Amino acid sequence: MDQVFLDPTDHVDHGQKSFAPRLDTLVGTTIGLLDINKSKGVYFLDRVEEVLKEQYGVKEVLRRKKVSAGKLASPQLRQELREKCDAVIEALSD
Repeated sequence: MDQVFLDPTDHVDHGQKSFAPRLDTLVGTTIGLLDINKSKGVYFLDRVEEVLKEQYGVKEVLRRKKVSAGKLASPQLRQELREKCDAVIEALSD
């Protein structure tokens, strides 16, 4: 099934994108939570972190924040998340 992804940043990429492979389990994993820097996002992500640890057995949550909601995460930040996390959730809230 073809999927269409819409990118809300100011970056234009016309290439094909696909879903990352799913993890078999979240138990014992390290999950990255990327705050895209919208107001009150920290409160939403606090709850996501709590649920991931208490209900899904996530071992560690790595929290990071983008400089701006309209900009891509820096290459250094993306590299850090790739190296340290089993999966990353990019989230926003207003």
